[in-house]
Amino acid sequence: MIDLRSDTVTRPGEAMRRAIASAEVGDDVYGEDPTVRRLEARVAELLGKESALFVTSGTMANQLALLTHCRPGDEVVVSEGAHCAWYESGAGAALAGVQFVVAGTGPCFSPEALAAALKPDVYYYPRSRLVALENTHNRAGGQVLPQETVAAVARLAHDRGLAVHLDGARLLNASVASGVAPDALAAPSDSVSLCLSKGLGAPVGSLLAGSRDFVRAAHRFRKMLGGGMRQAGVLAAAGLYALDHNVQRLAEDHQSARLFAEEASQGPGLTAHAPETNIVLVDLPGDPRDAPAERFAARCEPQGLRLSVFGPARLRAVTHLDVTPAQAREAGRIVARVAAG
Repeated sequence: MIDLRSDTVTRPGEAMRRAIASAEVGDDVYGEDPTVRRLEARVAELLGKESALFVTSGTMANQLALLTHCRPGDEVVVSEGAHCAWYESGAGAALAGVQFVVAGTGPCFSPEALAAALKPDVYYYPRSRLVALENTHNRAGGQVLPQETVAAVARLAHDRGLAVHLDGARLLNASVASGVAPDALAAPSDSVSLCLSKGLGAPVGSLLAGSRDFVRAAHRFRKMLGGGMRQAGVLAAAGLYALDHNVQRLAEDHQSARLFAEEASQGPGLTAHAPETNIVLVDLPGDPRDAPAERFAARCEPQGLRLSVFGPARLRAVTHLDVTPAQAREAGRIVARVAAG
């Protein structure tokens, strides 16, 4: 079975398992796990921030950012399809008490669109407090945000008294694809998250980075959410191994995504969007009201391919380290055959 539902389906290989098994550990709630400390220091340096905090997931990292930057009743400006508004079970409202407003269209809004979305500083409006960007942008097909636009948006946000959070779950995909170093991509933001369990192939974990004061406050919220882990070095060791061995090879995933898109685009009526990184969106013909994507995905599975349904008439395929270029090409051929009937 070729599983392209997500880059989270990877399984740790033997070398990563050995790193897990041999990890030096301690009680992380007491701050005594040396492997966690090494991972946090490594990621803080990688992202050009003072400090970093190891957390269970990308969702927790984003929610800690909302809790730390905002107060209940505040408003967070996001782009269309932002992960923190779409895929985090309404936690922004339930936990941080914030509401979201969408600026502009597409994966990265302009400074002008941000200015239009901000509320006046009047007591009966919600307080515009945070700008949250996502790089790469999942629902936009793994697009890399233009760094010049990110910097311009951050300057305006800071001028208006807003903080900036970067959901960098796949930030290293953006770095490899663009050739821009991770710390440069993260520089305009006050906080940034990084996921280890997507393209990097670790079994669990993300990090949230920012200033020492910010991370100290987020650490308290992590405890409130039940995110304090004990001998977490067994997980951190997998993250360190991933950073040592699985970053530059992300370029292979990007190439595999292009191979998949080339083959899938041969299917009659299909539109396979050319990928920038490791995510390919495939649009299907037919009336979206009939939800053709569900049926199409179901027809692919008996032929050995799993895809994500990403909308009534849209599928998503995500390449990763457990999929070879040959398998990616074959997956595209399966999509084309199913489209041909």
